[in-house]
Amino acid sequence: MRLEDQNASGDGRLASPSAERNREPIAEVLSQVLPQSGLVLEVGSGTGEHAVHFAHVMPHLAWQPTEKDKDCLRSISAWAALEAQANVRRPLYLDVTDAQWPIAAADAIICINMIHVAPWSVAQALFRGASRILSPGGLLCLYGPYRVAGKHTSASNRAFDAQLRAMNSEWGVRNLDAVSHEAQSFNIELVGIFQMPANNLIVVFRKS
Repeated sequence: MRLEDQNASGDGRLASPSAERNREPIAEVLSQVLPQSGLVLEVGSGTGEHAVHFAHVMPHLAWQPTEKDKDCLRSISAWAALEAQANVRRPLYLDVTDAQWPIAAADAIICINMIHVAPWSVAQALFRGASRILSPGGLLCLYGPYRVAGKHTSASNRAFDAQLRAMNSEWGVRNLDAVSHEAQSFNIELVGIFQMPANNLIVVFRKS
């Protein structure tokens, strides 16, 4: 995510340039790591473009998009209606900081470009919720920029981090070590790291 504006269509669909750019590389990795059947919960689905693309690439999985923004919920529904994909469920309202989520169980969870544009408490809530609804062996896949061993992986990520912190002091590119440590407190272990375009990572966690 590079804080780009979302373009709106007349039917409620929102379009994100970054989602259009990164959906294929993300789908390629998810196709390798996600299970061969079951339900995938997407936390913070944004415009809905990722959900419908992943559902097309991985038709063997059911996809549950979620959002807390009403315009995004409308956009997800519009994209799903346009694509008419039977394996995309109706989007649900989800605030990860709520004590109860609107879904009781999932075989995997994905979350794209969220924890750096939210307070650290949101990342903690994400792991807390994931620990409740994932079965042992279930995966949590996160995509975005990270600091590795406390250091930025590129000058552009360093500049992006400064931009985020100027907008909100609670935002920022997260240290992967801190993220992994927080996950461990919920019995969720880091099991894989994938290098992605534009200095991003996909980090894969498994519930113990």
